[in-house]
Amino acid sequence: MIRFVLLLLAAAVARAADPAPAKSGPAAAAPVATASSTESLPEVVQRALARAVVQYDWMLTHQPVAGKMPRTFENGKLVTVLEKDWTVGFFPGSLWYLFEATGDVRWRTAAERSTALLASEQHNTRTHDVGFILSSSYGNGLRLTGNPSYRAVLLQGAESLSTRYSAVVGSIKSWDRDPAMFRFPVIIDNLMNLELLLWAAAHGGSPQARVIALAHADTALRNHFRADGSSFHVVDYDPANGRVLRRITHQGKADDSAWARGQGWALYGYTMLYRETREQRYLQQARKTAAFVMNHPRLPADKVPYWDFDDPRIPKAPRDSSAAAVICSALFELASWVDGAEGVTYAEFAGQQLRSLASPAYLAAPGTNGGFILLHATGNLPKHSEVDVPLNYADYYFLEALCRSRPGWHHSRT
Repeated sequence: MIRFVLLLLAAAVARAADPAPAKSGPAAAAPVATASSTESLPEVVQRALARAVVQYDWMLTHQPVAGKMPRTFENGKLVTVLEKDWTVGFFPGSLWYLFEATGDVRWRTAAERSTALLASEQHNTRTHDVGFILSSSYGNGLRLTGNPSYRAVLLQGAESLSTRYSAVVGSIKSWDRDPAMFRFPVIIDNLMNLELLLWAAAHGGSPQARVIALAHADTALRNHFRADGSSFHVVDYDPANGRVLRRITHQGKADDSAWARGQGWALYGYTMLYRETREQRYLQQARKTAAFVMNHPRLPADKVPYWDFDDPRIPKAPRDSSAAAVICSALFELASWVDGAEGVTYAEFAGQQLRSLASPAYLAAPGTNGGFILLHATGNLPKHSEVDVPLNYADYYFLEALCRSRPGWHHSRT
């Protein structure tokens, strides 16, 4: 109750101050985390949640966009999306996490309103991202409210996602692109969509959804990883026989580099797969990827990675707070699946990341950043898209990490 009162008080203070949004862009100074080492982690979490309430309250008050979702704030303007965008589920997902964290019904109301805008995505067969879209929005909504209509949407979404599976390749196709560019591309991000299939198979959907999810996970284990535990971004297959044609990147520095957010997707994906299956091979891959990230010689002291571990411009390369948020959330979960010192190590590392992200170096000042929470995310640097800006998925996984850091957090999506 005390925490909830503090959150509301912080929001009231921000509304009274009502500052204009500040610009975040490529000219921003290199972040230096300055979180107080005297704060306990629960105090850091409480303060960060209070700021998140302030920011999203400001966003909803000052930048309402009927029928669309905020994606980023770039060049002084809010960028919104709806259909045909893989990120559309993260804004309602963040609202659901604010409801979970505070108990304030206004966040539930806002989450329900934005979630409802995505109902048509249950029939989306154009992309693997239907898992991202529905799990973050309808999945969290079902978990927190038990609304049976959300369950029906998720089950249909799993059916739609399953249509992209090839038994020949043993994978779900990520993109429908010009065959001259890609034959059957599978990106490491696609692991995240398997949660929807595994959930559906366990809750009244087709048992085949689990078969598909595990086949995809195992194909990725064979073909996506290097000996050091790092992941390639894209594996392109021959759809006629399942043969690997090439291993390349689409958003990283080079084909053989370690794109930071991709490592986050791999770590999170196999941690989730272990949760849903208890298969040791998935836990072992999560451990390998965690070791690669945590022990990397080019990981900065504040544990917020550069956008690609192999960018030769390091330490002058952009950071990626979205990669840090994904990794942080994954490590809090991974810590819960292992024993003793290993679990402590993961939790402590995640705690260090959380402290950095909650410091002034990455946490936006009230009423700035277009209402988003985190600064210094990197979307697609090779295409000069969304560099050093806030991103809705950075906020989502940061809020998830805040919730996962607290005692009593549970894994179930049901």
